[in-house]
Amino acid sequence: MSTKVPQNQEDQEIDLVQISKKISDFFERLNRSIFNSIQFFLRNWIIVLVLIVTGFAIGWYLDTTRKTYSNQIIVEPNFESVDYLYSKIDLLQSKLISNDTVFLKNVVGVKKPKLIKRILIRPIVEAYKFVENKERNFQLLELMAENGDINKILVDTITSKNYRYHTISFTTSKIGNDSDFATPILNFLNNSEYFNAIQKIELKNLQSNIVQNDSIIKQINTVLSNFSNVAKGTRNDKLVYYNENTQLNDLIKTKQTLIEDQGRNRLKLISYNKTIKEISSTINVESKKSINSKLKFYLPFLFILLFVLLNSFKAFYKKQLLLVEKEKNK
Repeated sequence: MSTKVPQNQEDQEIDLVQISKKISDFFERLNRSIFNSIQFFLRNWIIVLVLIVTGFAIGWYLDTTRKTYSNQIIVEPNFESVDYLYSKIDLLQSKLISNDTVFLKNVVGVKKPKLIKRILIRPIVEAYKFVENKERNFQLLELMAENGDINKILVDTITSKNYRYHTISFTTSKIGNDSDFATPILNFLNNSEYFNAIQKIELKNLQSNIVQNDSIIKQINTVLSNFSNVAKGTRNDKLVYYNENTQLNDLIKTKQTLIEDQGRNRLKLISYNKTIKEISSTINVESKKSINSKLKFYLPFLFILLFVLLNSFKAFYKKQLLLVEKEKNK
């Protein structure tokens, strides 16, 4: 036992010395690499400066000529036209990918279709609105959440199509007016004989429903007014009868429900004039995503990196060539 302990200590000391030496060698190589890099840039400072100026100039030119603009239209699909809306947007995107400018120009009505880069649609997630006063939707969401992440379910295609509002987004390479892009796209989306026919019928039904509800409310008001007059003018058995009549409370509840329905119906009148109703639009917002408007900073670094890699490759090639020649001379 006494002879093994010193041996272990000796081995540990050797390991520590080796580790210390490796660390020292690493920092020495690092210092040498830094010094060589500084010398490389000092020797080639003119070329590096030219690359920086050239890269900045080219990047600035590309940033000013290759800008992209984002455009958004918030819409409300009526008459259960959500699937129709999504399929139409998918069709437009496929036409953009295939560069079918004839379709986009003649069918959709976009005057400069080549300026549109892409188009997509996403729901505006309103979880509370989705389950508000809708027990069926709440139970459906609760059931789906048992076997998955609730956040993923909220943006899932099946769930998202039940939201009220959706955002149509498209990017363009130049600034345009509503008449250049947004209006033709909306006109194309609303150009459906089937949904146009449904829209007319639904609008008539809604207007008729409003008139009918107003008539019922008026009749209820008459009944309540008559009861009020009786209650004020008489103090007999009829008053007891009216007080104990539960139908009176039902009338009041019915009136309240009808008033709430009328409020919702009048709001629907605003959006029922179109199948795909435009709520608001935001156009010509310069995109700052990815490398847009940043090429003047990226290109100088890219040019310098390529210059360094090229010189490294040349140095590697020369070194390997010398080794081959030495082997031949042996």
